Amino acid sequence: MTMSAGWYLRRLSRMGPQEVAGRVSDAVRRRRWRSARPNCPSVTDARFTAVLPAGTIAAVPPDAAKRLIAEADRLMYGHAEFFGVVRDDLDDPDWWCDPKTGRRAPWGYAFDVPYRNEDAVGDIKQIWELSRHQYLTQLAAAYAITGNERYAERVAEHLRSWWAANPPLRGVHWISGIELGIRLLSWVWIRRLLDDWPGAADLFEDNPVALNQIWHHQRWLAAFPSRGSSANNHVIAETAGQFAAACAFDWFPSSERWRADALRSLERHLRGNTFLSGLNRELASEYHGLVLELGLAAVAEADAAGVQVPATVRLVLLRMTDALAAVVDNRLRPPRQGDADDGHGLVVDGAGTDRWASLLATGDAVFGRLDWWPAVTGTDVRTPLLAALIKPYSNTGTAPAVTRPASRPGHFADAGLTILRGPEEIWCRCDGGPHGFLSIAAHAHADALSVEVRHDGVDVLADPGTYCYHGQPEWRQYFRSTLGHNTLQLDGADQSVSGGPFLWTRHANTRVLAADTSDEGVARWSAEHDGYQDSVHRRRVELTAESQELRVVDEVRGPRRAVQLAFHLGPAITADLVGNRAELTWTRDGEDRSAVLDLPGQLSWQAHRGETDPPLGWYSAGFGRKEPATTLVGTGFTDGTEGFITVLRFRG
Repeated sequence: MTMSAGWYLRRLSRMGPQEVAGRVSDAVRRRRWRSARPNCPSVTDARFTAVLPAGTIAAVPPDAAKRLIAEADRLMYGHAEFFGVVRDDLDDPDWWCDPKTGRRAPWGYAFDVPYRNEDAVGDIKQIWELSRHQYLTQLAAAYAITGNERYAERVAEHLRSWWAANPPLRGVHWISGIELGIRLLSWVWIRRLLDDWPGAADLFEDNPVALNQIWHHQRWLAAFPSRGSSANNHVIAETAGQFAAACAFDWFPSSERWRADALRSLERHLRGNTFLSGLNRELASEYHGLVLELGLAAVAEADAAGVQVPATVRLVLLRMTDALAAVVDNRLRPPRQGDADDGHGLVVDGAGTDRWASLLATGDAVFGRLDWWPAVTGTDVRTPLLAALIKPYSNTGTAPAVTRPASRPGHFADAGLTILRGPEEIWCRCDGGPHGFLSIAAHAHADALSVEVRHDGVDVLADPGTYCYHGQPEWRQYFRSTLGHNTLQLDGADQSVSGGPFLWTRHANTRVLAADTSDEGVARWSAEHDGYQDSVHRRRVELTAESQELRVVDEVRGPRRAVQLAFHLGPAITADLVGNRAELTWTRDGEDRSAVLDLPGQLSWQAHRGETDPPLGWYSAGFGRKEPATTLVGTGFTDGTEGFITVLRFRG
């Protein structure tokens, strides 16, 4: 996807004067760097001291170690899957090739590479993902657990190959700061996990090529931080990686300055990216997870290096962890809200490890679990590694007094997110929050007043997900559209106006009118938004525990307008639609389950599944993957009377 002149004008309109000035300065610096590439200063007597405490590896649970080693062996045979694309070339990868399209990114000065143009470069996410080197942290962890040197030798072979193929400021891997930041974090952990390998020092601190790469990565991040309207999760990754490297690889004249600057930025942006309730301001659950992982990894480096971090850093991470514990369903799945691109901060686990259980386990080890937290039964490799480095919250000496929730929160007023819970199996998310974060709301969807309903962890009324970012504009538009969510659309238009794949030029304003999650019998929520300008959409939701019934009432105040009301079913749900009643069936753990969905009789209902022109009836379980799922769409007109009533009844 090549951005038009109109897109650049729309993007410019969302920037303030300070951001514009900063970007002009960046452009001048990029031009100057084209011909001025200084060499890394000489380094003598470099030593790596940020090692794991004795006994850490022995604390890794055997089943988690087994999953990791199985994953490492697949990688050793060259097998991996990224964003739904299976690769069999990881024994000797081409760092510039997109396996999905077969295209190879062009060589040249990094800032000249047209990375948004899939015809010229390929799918940039596919190319970048491998070079985050998180598969190498898995191999390094497998070495640390087994002592088998073949894992370490493969890591060394691939790092040397990457460094040779990607000299500083040349090519596609020197374009985006989030990639450099996460890559630095991976290198820190690779060095730590390979510490017992005889070749570790020769690979890193005694290797001029490695030193040059580490220095140039940090110089780049210091020069080109994400700023202004782009200071979202990217800036957290940039500062966390910069800080981690400046702590663990503190071998350069600028290391102290880089470390101090990165820590100031990390503290400021962690606060700025997080509501006081602990939820991430992008209102995208996967980015909540990414930011929490990056923050924990940064604190681990600080504690390993004896660097004091502001108390607010730990406090934000504590609140994020409590918020995560509050919003997950009974299977520890968080909401599917906003964008999701399968991004991780630190990967040392094998397939089948529950990301969210892992984060809660780490939170338990570092902050201590509260009585209302859901039980975590799974195991992981990452928790004992991080817990060995991070000081427990009460032992930091700088931990501020904080009142943690005495009971499980159901309503987060600042984020506009409400969780209604019936019997333990029924979970309902109601969206009454801001459209997104910062002026461009890059990772927002036009989903105001949408609901998401699960039964025992199964998506019944589902958020369809994200699927893609670049190169497929019709799919990007669909998955973040109003019609692509469980809410109401007027006159075929989105509630908020898109100006491009990561840009919204007009944001719907949403207001929560009532949220009562305290009554064990009936939980209630209502909100409204002004995204349709001369009309107001108001929605009320009630969940009655005894009857296992969810009632949704939609009202539109304003002139007569065309209506489309959509309900997206999860991929496991089979629907039999007759008139305005849908019989829903599915299977969970070998047991048949069912529900009935009574839809508003004023609308004409039709089931859609797997349609492509235009897209409708799809579910994306992860980035780059989609599958057909049933979407029920009712069409008609507003009538200004009793509203549109939808009732979902679960059968016992």
